Parts: sequence; structure tokens; C-alpha cells
Amino acid sequence: MRVVLAPMEGVLDHLMRNLLTQAGNYDLCVTEFVRVVDTVLSDRAFFRYCPELQDAAAYGCTTKAGTPVRVQLLGQHPEYMAANAAKVIELGSSGVDINFGCPAKAVNKNRGGAILLKDPENLYQIVKAVKEAVPSDTIVSAKIRLGYEDKSLAIENAQAVEAAGANQLTVHARTKLEGYRPPAHWQWIAKINKAISIPVIANGDIWSSDDAIKCREVSGCSDIMVGRGALTIPNLGKVIKQESEIMTWQNVRSLLKAYTEFETRGDKSAYFPNRIKQWLKYIKNHYPEAGVLFGEIRTLKTVEDIRNALS
Repeated sequence: MRVVLAPMEGVLDHLMRNLLTQAGNYDLCVTEFVRVVDTVLSDRAFFRYCPELQDAAAYGCTTKAGTPVRVQLLGQHPEYMAANAAKVIELGSSGVDINFGCPAKAVNKNRGGAILLKDPENLYQIVKAVKEAVPSDTIVSAKIRLGYEDKSLAIENAQAVEAAGANQLTVHARTKLEGYRPPAHWQWIAKINKAISIPVIANGDIWSSDDAIKCREVSGCSDIMVGRGALTIPNLGKVIKQESEIMTWQNVRSLLKAYTEFETRGDKSAYFPNRIKQWLKYIKNHYPEAGVLFGEIRTLKTVEDIRNALS
């Protein structure tokens, strides 16, 4: 079993990747999506989303915990997706992931993410172009939802991704319109898993070790991807693998302090107050103490005040 850390847009920057891969012992993590339009992005643009690339030549594209990092691309034009895929592999990414699942209105309006699930042929052409643009041993993966408005194209979309040459497919077990509302339809992942031969990674509503067990049983998948659950229980990867008990609140609080030190250096400091509050909203789903702490810092606006509250 592999446990993969999901590419959560607006959450999983390289600082959070470092913390969660150290705490959770994940087997792979995927970056926030890099938007591709009609150009090949600069090295600097890719380094901004994936600073791990800057040390890839010496150490491989990994977090400080040694977890491989894969760059995710989002776009609609096969030729530009292919050219940017070739570039990220040259820079050292451990594979290329293609985003066909983002539900954001602004992204879908510009024909990116989940809107492409309406057009299996476009999925096929994008994956095919990317696969042909990179060395033959490169892992090309894709992430889809079960559909846009409904699930009628779920199997066809998965088969299109496989036929185009992808090595792996991650399935978030909801449609775009279902957003993140429970339940996740793991039984639909099982249908997809039976319809294609490449490895399928199951994603959606995995908040605990019990959820992981049930998801694997229902979906028939060996590998799973966790997202919001990893924010709620920071060492969830280890818990699922039965390597550790759920970390104590004292250890979570130490992790929050470490996050404070990371996020308040350089250009990240302006975003820190919102980021720490965002994270606490997830953590309080499991740790009541986090709800109390969130109440204490909810109205605080400066880094110094929040750091003092954490201490």
C-alpha cells in the first residue's frame, strides 16, 4: 500500500509538504497545480510552485523527509501541456501529474480542471501529448473526478487516460457538482478499477485508518490518496500504515509552532495569519483543543500576536 498526499490548492505549498511528509511518512506528494496556457513557463515559475526542483540534480525532487514530489500541470492545450511537461522532467520532477479534477469555477470557466471531464477526447489528446514529450520511463499520472454534472462518462474518461499512455490514475470519488460533500462514492472507483489495467489510486473522504480500510475494500485499490484528512490528523499517513498512534495534541501544537517559524520567513509572512487559521479549522475536527486555540487567535492579525498565542 502507498499513501499519497493530495495536491490541495492554496494549502499544500512546499512548507506544508515538508511538515506533513515528516509527520506522516507519505510515499509521494503532488504539488498545487501549475496553470499552463499558451507558453512554456520559466524555471523561476516552476521553482515558485516546487522549490524542491532547485535541489533535484543533487538530491532528487523530494521533501526534506525524502518524499518524492511530482509537479502537477493544469491546462487544456495538448501542445503546451506537453512542452511544459518536458521542461519539468528536465528540471528533475519525479514524474508529471495532470489535473482533470479541479472544481474551482474560475478554473473551469477557462477550460481547465474538471470541465475537461465533459470531453474524453481532449483528455486523451492531452495525456498522449504529455506522454510522448517525456522520456519513456517517466511516470505520467492523471487525477480525475467521477464527472462534471454526472457520472455518465466516468468509465470512458478513465479509459481515455489509460489509452493515451498514462501510468497511473487517481480518482476523486465525486463529481464536480458534488464538490466535497459527503459521501465519496468509492463503489464508482471500483467500477473504474475493473475497467482499466493501470494502477488506480482512491481518493475522497479518508479521514482515519478505518476510512482507509473501508475505502480499499470497497474500491479494490491498494493505494490511496489523502487530502483534508492529513490536515486534520498531521501524521495520518503513519496511522494508516499502522506505524504510529494518532499524535497527541502536545505534538500537534509543536508542529504548529514549527509551521509558524517556516511560514513567517520571507514572502510567506503576509499570508501566515490566514494559513494558520485555515489549518486550525481542520485540526479542530479531531482535536477539541484546537477549537479553543482557534477562538483565541481568530481575531488576531499579526504574526507576533499569533506566535505569542501558540507559545
